[in-house]
Amino acid sequence: MPAHLVDRRPELGADELITALVPPPRFDAVRFETYIPNPDEPSQSAAVEACSAFAAKVGARREKKRFRLFGGTAGPSGPMGLYLDGGFGVGKTHLLASTWHAAPSPKAYGTFVELTHLVGALGFAEAVRRLSEHRILAIDEFELDDPGDTTLVTRLLQEVMDAGVYVAATSNTLPEKLGEGRFAAEDFLREIQSLSARFGVVRVDGPDYRHRGLPEAPPPVPPASLEESAAAHEGSTVDDFDAFCEHLASLHPSRYGRLLDGVTRVHLRGIHPAPDQNVALRLVAFADRLYDRAIPVVVSGDPLPSLFTDEMVNGGYRKKYLRAVSRLTALARDAAPAR
Repeated sequence: MPAHLVDRRPELGADELITALVPPPRFDAVRFETYIPNPDEPSQSAAVEACSAFAAKVGARREKKRFRLFGGTAGPSGPMGLYLDGGFGVGKTHLLASTWHAAPSPKAYGTFVELTHLVGALGFAEAVRRLSEHRILAIDEFELDDPGDTTLVTRLLQEVMDAGVYVAATSNTLPEKLGEGRFAAEDFLREIQSLSARFGVVRVDGPDYRHRGLPEAPPPVPPASLEESAAAHEGSTVDDFDAFCEHLASLHPSRYGRLLDGVTRVHLRGIHPAPDQNVALRLVAFADRLYDRAIPVVVSGDPLPSLFTDEMVNGGYRKKYLRAVSRLTALARDAAPAR
């Protein structure tokens, strides 16, 4: 019998929060060699070279310290921070994870939400101490639209970079910035103003690779077909959409990934437009964790793109909603052939 996500309440201990700071399953095997640049977008090839050079610089820093012990001054120079700037679906997370994989250990990789939860669980000083033991910290989805948490993480980065830790990051745009223009880099550097001189910006242009030449999301399935799919795939979960949205509200977003442990396919009954922005943003966070784990999605009810109303998509969180629709579309497409 299929399980229910609403029955799960995952917990993470302090040590687990540190050991869990690695790329999610979808990006566990990615490398620079597996990134396929769009031939029409030269910035993508340039980004691979820039990220590879940054990873090499992280590895060379130890040699620099050793050389200085013997009176030398030569060694790697340049910014200790790298910011990948671009729209959704251009492979920024692939490049971020590849940079992490190419850099030497010890190293840490997490989303912005995971870092804020880490600080909450360990305390600021202990989080700084633990993260300062790493050579590189990679941060995906830096939340520029949350002023309080942005300030907190900026302080955290100040401390760990002062301790010699390199930082690579991607982010979303600020709420008032619409579309995928060139606002992100400017906003990122302004929000981390005290550290902006330590970051170099690498632009990654291009269309959303997830849908190059591919059809749109498959339509919702009839309720009976959803139940058949759930019964046919071991490790499936089935939940009513409204009950599931209520359950997400009871969990910190940093636990959404652990909610999916052992799950092979997610089924949601009766989806419909999110009733408000709080629910919509939780669904965005959940969609990201689904995508990280490459878990196919089957839904009944309204089409997936209708999860977010026109008012939402045309508002301040446009980029997040479009990214979520893009990722959910890809996951629904993954499920379609095997239904």
